[in-house]
Amino acid sequence: MKIVYSWLKDFVDIDVPVEELADALTAAGLEVASIQKFSIPEGVRVARIVEREKHPGADKLSVCKVDAGGPEPLTIVCGAPNARAGLLTALATIGTTLGPDFTIKKAKLRGVESSGMLCSQRELGLSEDHSGIMELPEDFKVGEKLSAYYPDDSIVEIEITPDRGDCLSVLGVAREVAARYGLPLKNTALFPVEKSEDQIQKSISVEIEAPEGCPRYTGRLIRGVKIAPSEEWMQRRLSLAGLRPINNIVDITNYILLHFGQPMHAFDYSSVTDKKIRVKRAGKEQTFKTLEGIERKLIADDLLIWDG
Repeated sequence: MKIVYSWLKDFVDIDVPVEELADALTAAGLEVASIQKFSIPEGVRVARIVEREKHPGADKLSVCKVDAGGPEPLTIVCGAPNARAGLLTALATIGTTLGPDFTIKKAKLRGVESSGMLCSQRELGLSEDHSGIMELPEDFKVGEKLSAYYPDDSIVEIEITPDRGDCLSVLGVAREVAARYGLPLKNTALFPVEKSEDQIQKSISVEIEAPEGCPRYTGRLIRGVKIAPSEEWMQRRLSLAGLRPINNIVDITNYILLHFGQPMHAFDYSSVTDKKIRVKRAGKEQTFKTLEGIERKLIADDLLIWDG
């Protein structure tokens, strides 16, 4: 499990070198597999694509005019499928070093000179996502160093043994850290949620048909949801923890899982068959297509969440 140091500080006021923290965790029985230090290079700037045209000599490349805060737009050749006019993204300027043997230089790509590189999350060490260049929030300022919005951090990867399921969350690890250093655990209360007077049973039911395997499964119906990108701070934390941000709905369920250790799933109400969620065994050997579209083989005793 990856623990983001700045995230850990939500629960416990600790300010020791990350190496010392790793030693303390290992001494507490939580073996640290690795420490990764995260830092955005100084030469990476917030930039906006002001114009995008197809590359004259390559079908999969684009020629972009990019505003990076200078007197004139820069010409950048880019192969990302999401490159488009108006997009606020990350630009590695000439001279920026992105790896041990990778320094950005002015270069001709299929005959067009490129003065920098538009970056994906993977190229900046944020996550393994290389599906496209970064899409930054609109309140980021063009020309500003990206490091102003993504401060230095450290990620501690811990090998959690089967008997320490209590540490499969930032809160769980924070408890160990607080005990180890004799520090108080911060208030972990959630914000109150305004409840409707409507009875959820009138809209959807939850039926547990295998209580010996799942004694409790609860749900809440949330109306008026607008699907949109998550706020930048949440996207950054999820990325550093090894998860790819999807949208505000998926991201909040993943965030709660990592934050508190509480598994969650959000269903699209309009897609729930017969407005019924069932917890039951497979009952027989069969194949089951998951949300990712993957068919998996089941045995009769497998516990599943069904609709309808």
